[in-house]
Amino acid sequence: MELPFFDTAFEEKALGLFRLHVDKNPIYRKFCQELGIAERDVDAIYRIPFMPIGFFKHHQVYIAHHQPQLCFHSSGTTGSQPSKHYIASEADYEQSLLDCFRSFYPSSRPVPHLFALLPNYQANPHSSLIYMLEALHRLGAIELRGYFNQDYSVLRDIMEISMGQGCSVIVWGVSFALLRFARQGGANLSGHMVIETGGMKGQEREIIRDELHAELQEAFHLPYIASEYGMTELMSQAYAPAQGMFQVNEHIGVLVRDLYDPLGLLPHGKTGAINIIDLNNRHSCPFIATQDLGRTHANGTFEVMGRVDNSEIRGCNLLSAS
Repeated sequence: MELPFFDTAFEEKALGLFRLHVDKNPIYRKFCQELGIAERDVDAIYRIPFMPIGFFKHHQVYIAHHQPQLCFHSSGTTGSQPSKHYIASEADYEQSLLDCFRSFYPSSRPVPHLFALLPNYQANPHSSLIYMLEALHRLGAIELRGYFNQDYSVLRDIMEISMGQGCSVIVWGVSFALLRFARQGGANLSGHMVIETGGMKGQEREIIRDELHAELQEAFHLPYIASEYGMTELMSQAYAPAQGMFQVNEHIGVLVRDLYDPLGLLPHGKTGAINIIDLNNRHSCPFIATQDLGRTHANGTFEVMGRVDNSEIRGCNLLSAS
């Protein structure tokens, strides 16, 4: 059985964080105790237990000795209990955002003009995604040109100005907003980029990712659609330059667990639920069992293929696969 490979430095950091959280994180320690797993039982990265992401809804998962500088709330659905992620250091969080973005869009490329289609997230004053784009703007990684919600003629006009000035353009949006833009005529973005961050959230008929990307490619005159994978409960993000193949980086690793055995891991190419290792999430929980379906590949990439059955619909996740 071929599981994802982690280099020695990554594994040592992960095991060090496991020991820290078993010792200092009462929520994670209790979780491990309930599983009957002691610190001495974990001598390899594959034996680390992953805490269910739902714990962030009902517990303050935070181990720093000082008050958090930031707190993000998940968007969720109307009436649902949001997850809360407490951030110890605003500077560390912004550095993590920047490092992950630079792994996808290096500083050697011109600073892109970014146009955001994130209507639901704008209504959430505690959105980590809105904060991320604002931070990337402040740090000089992007030129954020604004947020747009169905004002597509205005959006086209402003994008044409940027492209006419020779600027690189990125349209970054939640799936249903990109789809609505596409069905209202889209735009010729040949030579530029669209990044979808997933999430229909009941706004449109659920479609598979390939169908979504094919429609967006045609509407925006692009050979591929890029994707971003992140969530409120993480410090780090992963990006897929094309075809939904997300690339891991030095901060983030992915394992896939068996849907019928939560402690069992699956080899490359097998579909199960995604476990995330986020080395930057040291003051919260670096080991999260998500409710996203996916699979890993031997080339170091992973796919997100939908949601585990009966899990709550939420933002920043790709569409259900059939």
